[in-house]
Amino acid sequence: MKGSGIARLILERLAVAIPLLLIISLGVFALVHIAPGDPVRALLGTRASDPATLAALREKYHLNDPFFVQYGKWLWQVLQGDLGRSINGNRLVLSAIKERAGVTAFLSLIGTAIVLVFGVTLGMIAALRRGTRLDRAMVMFGVFGISSPAFVTGIFLLYFFGVVLGWFPTFGAGREGFGDRLWHLTLPALALALSVMAIVVKITRASMIEELDRDYVTFARARGLSASRIVFGYVLRNALIPVVTAAGLVVVGLLASAIYVEVTFALPGLGSLTVEAVQKRDIPLIQGTTLVFSCFVVLINLAIDIVYTLIDPRIRFGKVES
Repeated sequence: MKGSGIARLILERLAVAIPLLLIISLGVFALVHIAPGDPVRALLGTRASDPATLAALREKYHLNDPFFVQYGKWLWQVLQGDLGRSINGNRLVLSAIKERAGVTAFLSLIGTAIVLVFGVTLGMIAALRRGTRLDRAMVMFGVFGISSPAFVTGIFLLYFFGVVLGWFPTFGAGREGFGDRLWHLTLPALALALSVMAIVVKITRASMIEELDRDYVTFARARGLSASRIVFGYVLRNALIPVVTAAGLVVVGLLASAIYVEVTFALPGLGSLTVEAVQKRDIPLIQGTTLVFSCFVVLINLAIDIVYTLIDPRIRFGKVES
């Protein structure tokens, strides 16, 4: 695909992503107003207050202005990189998110790598051995993976590999370099990956079977091409297109499951930070973490659209060229 075509694709996707992000920001800002009771009381949490304090908070957060005026001021503040201050501890929300984001990003990267490497590999093996016991075992694995929530899988892995065998730590994210952090996050990443890996296995298997039955595979075999070249050079590349299409669901699944996994393994990530904010009714912190998660999902889906087009150059702006 030509560079100009990719640039045009990015601009078109951005034209969709920017309004979507604005809608998401509006929903996030509305959290203060849809919270039960007085928004000021929600902002104060369990702390005592007097009329002067309530009036000062209303002035500080522009709660006396109309809703959309408040939203406009808050959005301008967010665009300047200011997500406000946490109610508990009076810390900058952006600073709290930066401190926790590294753990969640590392956990998500490891989980994504496990999902893609093992999901595609197992799906490919199942397709090449379709109808055998190995194929049926892969299908059963897929059913188990989809049916088992991440926190249930996490508790099992934590008990068996952490408590019984003692191979991995039972809590914490590690602080002594890449190796120590990888050691601490292997079990959480595996629990995170198993909850969505089944989707990749199923899609890869179905796509591989469909490609193996196409005429070009028969012609390639008739020309004497080796089985490995046919599978890896032609079939797998075409079979990966539906997998890339489903990558958005995989990322969303990983982010959603990360909240439960981080709490299960006592990890100081964005998921556990969000849970703490909800428990303490820390509205600015809830707004900040929710907005970050939402922006990340939108940007990842934008990147997937671009990768999808690069994998199959025939696809331009939703059309297949003849």
